[in-house]
Amino acid sequence: MSGMIKVLFVCLGNICRSPLAEGIFKYKVTRDGLGDKIHVESAGTSGWHIGESPDPRSVEIAERNGIFLDSYGRKAVSEDFNEFDYILAMDSSNYADLKRLKNSSTNGAAQLFLMRDFDDIGKGQDVPDPYYGGEDGFSYVFELLDRSCENLLETIKKNHDF
Repeated sequence: MSGMIKVLFVCLGNICRSPLAEGIFKYKVTRDGLGDKIHVESAGTSGWHIGESPDPRSVEIAERNGIFLDSYGRKAVSEDFNEFDYILAMDSSNYADLKRLKNSSTNGAAQLFLMRDFDDIGKGQDVPDPYYGGEDGFSYVFELLDRSCENLLETIKKNHDF
């Protein structure tokens, strides 16, 4: 995978927002024929759901939009800053946790962003955690992530001449 651009999406538990972002982004990468140039994963800042499948509500909203989620929960680690080029935090709390993790990493070159830094509507705001809400929350999060992923992909394509 050397020479590939590596993107990591991170939320708290790695079962709702980040696997949904990973699935949406993989779909867009494949759609644009960049599967051999961009590698995509997701992780959580907590270790609560290591090895678990995404939340059934995330799976359902993804499938309704033609997207298949195939990741399993894992915890973000300091080495991720050495492995990935772009790390996207779903909210300011995840961002702060990741910033601390990056500071404990030796020479990580990954660029850390808030997911909605790439959202034209609500730039820099948090992607709300839909876990304790109803189905509407997952639809809303899907829309935010879909927009943000599209803009992120355009940014990566520009930055790397794809």
